[in-house]
Amino acid sequence: MKYETVIGLEVHIELATESKIFCSCSAKFGGEQNDHVCPACCGMPGMLPIVNRHVVDLGMTAGMMLNCHINRTTTFDKKSYYYPDLPCSYQTTQWFAPVAVNGLVDIETSKGKKSVRIKQIHMEEDAGKLVHDDWTDTSLVDFNRTSVPLIEIVSQPDLSSAEEVVAYLERLKSLLRFAKVSECRMEQGSMRCDVNLSVRPEGSTKLGVRTEMKNMNSISAITRAIEYEVSRHIDAIENGTEELVQETRRWDDIKGKSFAMRNKETAGDYRYFPDPNIMPVVIDDAWYDGIKASLPEFPEIKRARYIGELGLSEYDADLLTESRAFCDCFEGAYAVCGNAKESANYIISDITNLLNKKQMTSDELKLDGKSLGELIVLVAEGKVSRPNAKKVLAAMFEDGVSPAKYAEDNGFIVSNDTGKMDEVIKAIVAADPKSVADYKGGKEKALMALFGKCMKELRGNCDPQVLREALIKAVDEA
Repeated sequence: MKYETVIGLEVHIELATESKIFCSCSAKFGGEQNDHVCPACCGMPGMLPIVNRHVVDLGMTAGMMLNCHINRTTTFDKKSYYYPDLPCSYQTTQWFAPVAVNGLVDIETSKGKKSVRIKQIHMEEDAGKLVHDDWTDTSLVDFNRTSVPLIEIVSQPDLSSAEEVVAYLERLKSLLRFAKVSECRMEQGSMRCDVNLSVRPEGSTKLGVRTEMKNMNSISAITRAIEYEVSRHIDAIENGTEELVQETRRWDDIKGKSFAMRNKETAGDYRYFPDPNIMPVVIDDAWYDGIKASLPEFPEIKRARYIGELGLSEYDADLLTESRAFCDCFEGAYAVCGNAKESANYIISDITNLLNKKQMTSDELKLDGKSLGELIVLVAEGKVSRPNAKKVLAAMFEDGVSPAKYAEDNGFIVSNDTGKMDEVIKAIVAADPKSVADYKGGKEKALMALFGKCMKELRGNCDPQVLREALIKAVDEA
């Protein structure tokens, strides 16, 4: 018998805010344990939450990017359950009136295009983190992550394979990074998902027994877990190896197996009720229109424009449109210098190298595109050599300096002082009679050795062609 897989995802996205959802504590990743904590986010009695408006901004932005309907009145609710990293014994989330509902995301796989329906997007607070110490056989709690703002994107069960799940997650990542909703860094936990999966005979409309795998945080683990779970379900149905039950399971990526954690809760188990401490958030026309006007051009539209209008290769356009920051920098540079290819080359090569050295992502790029355009103009006009342009760019990347001023202050502007150039050539030629003789004997590399010494002494601040011609003349006369 043939079977089909039915998958729905609950994707948790950590929002790109400076502070937490209901207090002013830092929401940044990292830091010492329990360093970003106050009485409000660690659940002290009597502390009242205050909604971070930027969280609502980003929730609306995500909803619009995913073609959702935005609820103009959205409310927060209490989801009650006990776990050591949840200090209040309830999570503040949205159940009755989430910020966005009824969306649609298009994906493409080897089987063609497909639309995945979004049931809802709701805002909520994250829980803390349990740190298990095997040496002392104890578990400690780090509350830094408590109340860090999240959105949860709940899909309908429209996915049917690991390939589709990966395409869907990559599409979400692309759209949300582009809109600066989140960095979506799975390795840091700012994007993770719960996989709800069941199997049924092909052609059947009745859903099979559903299991949920919690907190999956890598594409490879998600792929392996889905493939394992599908095989386990089919084996249970056909061979009776076990009784399938609705449950939450944990994926062990080292063992390549999933293990039962607990029976799957229902909505009734969580005892949802409106949070009396948080008033409904009313989104008026001005607020709604402002968010809508701030939405970026979709990456696939930019890609087509970069190729069709600006003449970039598909490869360059693909790399640029992976990041909103890259696109902003590229467009700022192009507006100044008018050279799309050079603008792209600097970003894809030199700037990417600088980011890698600092172990930064492309989303963390703060370089002003207009300054990059000014540097490209300086090089094109012969005022700064390419080797020195790299030094200027490094300073721009690090400190945001003006390229023209930095080049001037550090002697990187190409000089038209032929007197100094002649003086340097004369000294280098006199100091290296062997290279002079070798060149006269037909060894071209000897001239390049002299040329390199001259460039080093002049710090690259001369026209290379003028220097070469003057050097050949001096060597011939020596």
